[in-house]
Amino acid sequence: MVTRLYNARILTMAEGQDIFCGEIHIEDSRITYVGQENTSNIPFDQEIDCQGNLLMPGFKNAHTHSGMSMLRSLADDKPLDAWLNEDIFPVEAKFTGEDIYWMSQLSVLEYLTSGITACFDMYMEQEDVARAMDDMGFRCVQTGGVNDFSKDVCSIDYLYNKYNVPDSLQSYQLGFHAEYTTNIDNLKKIASVVQKNKAPLYLHACETEAEVKGCVERYGKTPLAFLETLGMFDYGGGIYHGVWMSEDDFCVMQRHGMYVVTNPGSNMKLASGIAPISEYLKRGITVAIGTDGPASNNCLDFFREMFLVTGLAKIREHDASAIDAREVLKMATVNGAKAMHLDDCDVLAYGKKADIIMLDLMQPNMQPLNNIEKNIIYSGSKQNVKMTMVNGRILYQNGKFTCGVSVQDIYKKVEEIKHRIIK
Repeated sequence: MVTRLYNARILTMAEGQDIFCGEIHIEDSRITYVGQENTSNIPFDQEIDCQGNLLMPGFKNAHTHSGMSMLRSLADDKPLDAWLNEDIFPVEAKFTGEDIYWMSQLSVLEYLTSGITACFDMYMEQEDVARAMDDMGFRCVQTGGVNDFSKDVCSIDYLYNKYNVPDSLQSYQLGFHAEYTTNIDNLKKIASVVQKNKAPLYLHACETEAEVKGCVERYGKTPLAFLETLGMFDYGGGIYHGVWMSEDDFCVMQRHGMYVVTNPGSNMKLASGIAPISEYLKRGITVAIGTDGPASNNCLDFFREMFLVTGLAKIREHDASAIDAREVLKMATVNGAKAMHLDDCDVLAYGKKADIIMLDLMQPNMQPLNNIEKNIIYSGSKQNVKMTMVNGRILYQNGKFTCGVSVQDIYKKVEEIKHRIIK
C-alpha cells in the first residue's frame, strides 16, 4: 500500500524544525517522503487531502494498564492504598485471560480517539494483551508487572525473549510492579534476569509518600537508592510516577540514564502529589507522559494529560513560565518513543514508522492559528483527532474506527464481564 497525505501542515517533531506545509508519502509501514509538495509522478494506492490540517507523530502513552478498562468508575474517591487493596486487587483476581483480551481492546479504541499510536502497558496475562493489540493493529510495548501475587519472575525472562523480534507491533521490556508489592527474594531474582539479559528495567516508584517511608523502614533507603544496590538499573530503565523523590533517587536516575513517566491525572485524582517535572528537566532526566490505567484516571485522554503536565508544574513551581508547550509535545512524542525503545517512531522522517495523526485545525478551539503547538496543549482536545494511523494503516478516521473489529462486540463483551464479576 502506497499512501500520499498532501495539502497538510506538518510538525515532524525533529529538533529545530518548525511547522511547514507539504506532504508525506508512506509505503506499507514506513515513511518514504516528508517535505514540500512533490510533483513527481508516483502511483499511489490512496491519496488523502489533509485540507490544511496538521500531521504530526502519534502520542506515546508511556504508562498504562489497558486491561483495567472494566474497572473504570468502579472504585473512586479513595486513597491509593485503600483503592488497590480493598477494591482493585479483589476484582482483578477474578479476571481471565479472555476478559483481559476484550478489556484491552476497549482501551485501544479510546487510545485511537486520543491520537495515541503506541502504549507502554503493564498488566496481567500478557500474551492475551499482545493478541488483543495484534488483532487491532495497534503498537504496544509491554513490561512485566511481577509482584508477590501474580506471575513468577521467570515469566518476564520468557516474554522478553519471545516478543522482541524485528518489525513486530509487539515488543517487551523487563519490569515489575513495585518495591512495596515484591519481597526481597523476588527482587533479587528480578535483578538476576536484568543481568542475564543486560536489559533496562521499569517499575512504579516513588508514587506516594507512604510508599517511600515504607521502603525506608524496610531497607533503610528510599526505593531507587535501595533497588540500585541490587543491580536493578545497571542497564538503565525507568520509573512510573516519580512524585516523591529524594536527592538520592534523582542521583540514581542520572547515573543510569533512566526515564521518568509522569501520570498527572492519576496522581492528582488519587491525591498522590505533583511530580517535580521542572527538577527532572534541570537534571537532564528525560520525561515522558502516561495516562495510567482507566481504573485510576479514569479516562485515557492524552490532551488532558498534556495540559496537566504543564498546568500542575506551573502551580508547583509558582511560575507561569514552567514547562513550555513545545517541551510537553516532545514528552508526548519523542520522549515517549525513547522511553519505550521505539526508535523508529519518534519523529516524522524518511525511513521512520508511519505512526501519524492528523489534528483538525478547523475546529473553533484551534482558531485562530496564532501558535498551533500551544493550541494543542492549552486548548486542544480529542475532538481534534481526525485520523490515527499506526504502522501505515489508518485505524481511526473522521470519528469512525477502521481497525477491522466490531466496536459493538467489544462493548457487549466488556458489559458481560462486568455483570459476571460485579455481583
